Amino acid sequence: MTQIEPQNLLQDRTADSPQFQANLPERYRADRLFQAAALLAVLIALAVLVMLLGDVLITGWPRLFTDFPDFLTSFPSRRAAQAGILSPLVGTIWLLVLTALFAIPTGVGAGIFLEEFAANTRLAQLIEINIGNLAAVPSIIYGLLALQVFVRWMEPITGGRSVLAGGLTLALLVLPIIIVATREALRAVPSSIRQAGFALGTTRWQVVRDHVLPIALPGILTGTILALSRAIGETAPLITIGALTFIAFLPPLSPLIEGLRSPFTVLPIQTYNWISRPQPEFQNNAAAAIIVLITVLLLMNATAIYLRNRTQQIRND
Repeated sequence: MTQIEPQNLLQDRTADSPQFQANLPERYRADRLFQAAALLAVLIALAVLVMLLGDVLITGWPRLFTDFPDFLTSFPSRRAAQAGILSPLVGTIWLLVLTALFAIPTGVGAGIFLEEFAANTRLAQLIEINIGNLAAVPSIIYGLLALQVFVRWMEPITGGRSVLAGGLTLALLVLPIIIVATREALRAVPSSIRQAGFALGTTRWQVVRDHVLPIALPGILTGTILALSRAIGETAPLITIGALTFIAFLPPLSPLIEGLRSPFTVLPIQTYNWISRPQPEFQNNAAAAIIVLITVLLLMNATAIYLRNRTQQIRND
């Protein structure tokens, strides 16, 4: 039997294959160029954001500061000096509360069922694909769907172009985002936790309720924050279902059903109405309304982040 020396075998392989060149300096140079390009892209995005926020603050802060709190407690008016954002601000809060009530339980429940309980069938795969596609559908499509379903077909229940119809529209819009975020948060939980629960004789629901869901809750809250942040700035679907641009009254709190069935407007629509006018005073009002909208968004996000961090702290303790 013929023996082959290892050195000869290595030489044969080297001769047959193309010679490898490390060329480390060139690779490091390309890496530095990529880092510089990525940093430049981030700096350009931050510069544009700072410019936009600076322009809004310079334009709207004097109007908001000099007329505070009258600007927040006055209704919109045809006279720019007397116009306020009381009805749009209250309408925005109404829609946020309704969107959260409709979308969060439904989205989280659907995500838990699809990830933890549903069998891997063709129907489940089809639903998963459709949910992923719905998350990228333009918001105007949801507005057209809501116009037919919530405003026309369900008019005896919603009252037509009402606060309830707007809340259902935005809930439908953010529902795929919450479902996807819930499923991703559940997938991040190690499977060993589920197996340990099953080994102790617990049911699947007990494992999900007592072990999996508390661990995945911070990720679910993060997805919920992103979903509600998108909902608070939506304008196209609300215009499609007929949200008004001028309202000099508030939806009543008692009886509640009457408030849910009353007309409404929101801050993005009021801002669009003011900024489309040529008078500089209305432009200042629009900038001040943008500042208030950003403040509401930051307060909402801060509350959700606090709840998420508090949940993590309780779980770690």
